[in-house]
Amino acid sequence: MKQPLSPFTKQQLLPQEEMLEIFKQKGELFIGIPRESALQEKRVCLTPDAVSALVAHGHRVLIESKAGVEANFLDSEYIDAGGEVTNDTKKVFSCPIILKVEPPTLEELTYINPQTIIISALQIKTQNKKYFEELAKKRVTAIAFEYIRDEDGNYPAVRSLSEIAGTASILIASELLSNVKNGNGLMFGNVSGVPPVEVVILGAGTVGEFAARSAIGLGASVKIFDNSISKLREVQINLGRTLYTSTLQPKNLIKALKRCDVVVGAVRGKNRAPIIVSETMVENMKKGAVIIDVSIDMGGCFETSEITTHDNPTFTKHGVTHYCVPNIPSRYSRTASVSISNIFTPYLLKIADDGGVENSLRFDRGLKNGLYFYHGILTNKTVAEWFDLPYRDINLLIF
Repeated sequence: MKQPLSPFTKQQLLPQEEMLEIFKQKGELFIGIPRESALQEKRVCLTPDAVSALVAHGHRVLIESKAGVEANFLDSEYIDAGGEVTNDTKKVFSCPIILKVEPPTLEELTYINPQTIIISALQIKTQNKKYFEELAKKRVTAIAFEYIRDEDGNYPAVRSLSEIAGTASILIASELLSNVKNGNGLMFGNVSGVPPVEVVILGAGTVGEFAARSAIGLGASVKIFDNSISKLREVQINLGRTLYTSTLQPKNLIKALKRCDVVVGAVRGKNRAPIIVSETMVENMKKGAVIIDVSIDMGGCFETSEITTHDNPTFTKHGVTHYCVPNIPSRYSRTASVSISNIFTPYLLKIADDGGVENSLRFDRGLKNGLYFYHGILTNKTVAEWFDLPYRDINLLIF
């Protein structure tokens, strides 16, 4: 007997997986921007234009008075943009979301409410165990912006600030070579009949690339050293020209250092920057030559480097001028603030569209990469090992 035709196909009759959809409901954010209290920190997380964009999307932004003054953003500009300005520091820290450049101090942590969301730098090397214990007590959710990845797997905040540091290193060197700063009286610039200034760059990462870009633009002769052949190849492709490149071979490096007028240290390590240039190498450099140690925030890559400040940025050793100021982007606070603000603003709008940080962390792996505390639970393995603290894998907490 012939079987009757089924209204369903064989495929449709097979068991299907149940599809669960997380419905996103747009959330309203209430963001607090305190005034930075760290030494030499002049940047601010959001510009008035960014505040205007957030307010236009229905969010509230509370700014501590004079939070942007060091970056030349006035309170009145924030008010005109729709932000709220207050002199009450504790009131700003009571906001559900705190946005800072530098991580909050232990004193500032006492002002925040439980379950607060903090987005700032982590700066693991400047922290102590007690800081993380306080975050745990307050059941804080904390995101380090320097660990946030974009869709290409890059770190947008680190790259952006590295671009500024690289460009700034050449501008600073140019200033230090001039007579105004008692330098050798040399000018960056391709002047006809005058030999160009010679620049050596240690490290072919983002800092090195943008230092090279600026030096070439000013007419200098540039040599780049790095032990990664792929990075040396990439920097030449990005700059669109053939340059003198070399691995860190002592013979080539010593020869280049003896001749150069400026050397930029942009080498980074896992925990500490490796020392590439010994004191003997510095002794053999030209008198009046300039060292810009951009790696100083990781210990420096010159044996003669010592940390200096924006107020007293240089010292001379063996006749060579050393500039060893950490946080170079803070010297150009307005540019750096606009750069940071451009990174923060889309993320904040996306967090709101996703229905809050919880959902954003589910949908955005790059943002999840920046998370190091989740409701008071440490989720960063590096921090846990560094300070001997218990931690949980974030993927077991957020599904």
